[in-house]
Amino acid sequence: MSYSTVAKRYALALFDIAKEHNQLEAIEQELRTVKSVFIQNKELSILLENPKFSTDKKKDLLKEAFSSVSVPVLNTLLLMTDRHREDQVVGVVDAFIELSNEARGIAEAKVYSVRALTEDEKTAISASFAKRIGKQSLRIENVIDENILGGLKVRIGNRIYDGTLAGKLDRLERELVR
Repeated sequence: MSYSTVAKRYALALFDIAKEHNQLEAIEQELRTVKSVFIQNKELSILLENPKFSTDKKKDLLKEAFSSVSVPVLNTLLLMTDRHREDQVVGVVDAFIELSNEARGIAEAKVYSVRALTEDEKTAISASFAKRIGKQSLRIENVIDENILGGLKVRIGNRIYDGTLAGKLDRLERELVR
């Protein structure tokens, strides 16, 4: 993934604090929530980026909206507001998650299937593909796509492992057309 230098710096600072206090997983979960709030509420981003809205009001809004998050997460949001970096919040979260995953040997994966996968299937896929990419496990997001007909398509980073029936038919068609 590509993040700004600013986002990487904030993420690294927060990562160091989380690691120092053994709160890596808890802070990651809080940051995922913060990211979903920013993505789902575009008005919040617009309001925070509005120069007519004072910094103190922005900070009060953040304190109220994120009152349940830990002190390091809230302080990071407030510091970013002080420095007019509100537009970097999602990038900071993504960079933090990448750092956290790397430290714990986890990779993010999207698994496309015709139906929802069971936990046992997710565990089996995680074990199989984690070995291939040199990680301990995968954090799987299951995406239901009825166009693949059957099988699975696994996307880890920028790699795609296509074991779908639709993919096999496409490859067969390309071979026959040659």
